[in-house]
Amino acid sequence: MKIELENVLPAEIEKRSFEIITEELGDRVFDPLQEPIIKRAIHTSADFSYADTMTFSDHAVLAAQQLIRQGADIVTDTNMALAGINKKTLAGFGGTVHCFMADETVARIAKERGTTRAAVSMEMATKLKKPLIFAIGNAPTALIQLYEMLKDQRFRPEFIIGV
Repeated sequence: MKIELENVLPAEIEKRSFEIITEELGDRVFDPLQEPIIKRAIHTSADFSYADTMTFSDHAVLAAQQLIRQGADIVTDTNMALAGINKKTLAGFGGTVHCFMADETVARIAKERGTTRAAVSMEMATKLKKPLIFAIGNAPTALIQLYEMLKDQRFRPEFIIGV
């Protein structure tokens, strides 16, 4: 048996994936600003429940867009998210992306304190002197640390994406 391989460009694969997602979602109607985000989350995770469970604060998408246009940096809790953010596009607006999880200082401090690298990473991020968007998707302790710093008025992030 001979197997024929078809050479398909990555952009075509992605395009077809989004077509399938749209077909699977059927006649559902989403806020036009939120729809591409919901579909990207489904595309990334293959989890269609995001169509039902994702929630957005009022004007969240517009606020994030404005922050990016103003050169905000993005801080994430995973190297996978770090890899998935288009650094060239972000740099075009004056922003950079940071993930401190693999930082040796973070690891040392976390070990000394008996806490997680994610929590210490959030503290490290507060030293960045720019508007910050936090994209947290893996480490609940990162979100808890952000909440504690916000509650104690030690730090007020401009924007948080939490999963």
